[in-house]
Amino acid sequence: MLSDKLFFWLFQNRPDRILSLVDALPADAGGYRFSAPALKEREYRLDGLFLPPSERPDLPALILEAQMGPDPGFLRRLYAESARLLQQQPSIHAWQVVVIAPSRLLNFGATEPVAEFLSCRVQWVELLPERWGAMAGEFQRLLALLVRPEAEIQEAVRELGEGIPGASPAELSSPADSSTAESAGLLTLIPTILLARFNDRPLQEICAMAGLTVDDFTQSVAYQEIFGQGRQEGRQEGRQEGRQEGRQEGRKEGEAEGRRVEAASMTLRQLNHRCGPLTGAITARIQALPLEQLEALGLALLDFSAAADLAAWLDANA
Repeated sequence: MLSDKLFFWLFQNRPDRILSLVDALPADAGGYRFSAPALKEREYRLDGLFLPPSERPDLPALILEAQMGPDPGFLRRLYAESARLLQQQPSIHAWQVVVIAPSRLLNFGATEPVAEFLSCRVQWVELLPERWGAMAGEFQRLLALLVRPEAEIQEAVRELGEGIPGASPAELSSPADSSTAESAGLLTLIPTILLARFNDRPLQEICAMAGLTVDDFTQSVAYQEIFGQGRQEGRQEGRQEGRQEGRQEGRKEGEAEGRRVEAASMTLRQLNHRCGPLTGAITARIQALPLEQLEALGLALLDFSAAADLAAWLDANA
């Protein structure tokens, strides 16, 4: 599942989308700036960091982590990386952690060592419908497509469409200053979320699963930005890997040629000692031999007593 890239895209252009997932913020909270900083030492990259506007010191910084499957080391890692972020960004004072997961009941490791951290700092956004609270919002229901059983996907897409009137998944944009338009614009994210989850499936299969058309997917701005960028990054990585492989291959070829030249030089010295001075033509033929034949000649010349023996060997083997 391409969840890291998906969540980065979801919040990069609309940081305040996180507000619908976080409880206990002021009603007028907003203006957050989103980033995904790489923490030093282990180069661990957070899924997201939301910094409030400078004129709102009452708002906490929000640390986002999306964990779609069990991981017994997750809670300790979350605690450690949150502390590392605070160490590296001393300007952060008030802060909260938002964890998006199918359910907090998955095996994320023992809770006792981090019980206070979980109680005071962490808010869970659970995506499985049976874990929803009474106030599960539209965005949370949309993200649930990442974990709903495949047999329920089409019904879930239909319910989203009925709950957000006036839009269709194929719409490409919506005004940012209208809450109604923002709700309708959430539908445009459905194809991208499904593609992020089922990125190893044929597009036609995903369309059939969701009851959508190919155009719903390919005309989505989210699809074009995320997966178009992915293809470009893939090509760049491929070129970089190709150059690296080329350098490695070049070193290997250079080393092999060095061994061949050294073997030819040693063989020529032995032949000059055993068979007498060699002609230019014979010397050129020996210098052109591959390493395997030079090694064979190095063994054969032990039985040579004259230049004729060398000529006969070359005629038979080279």
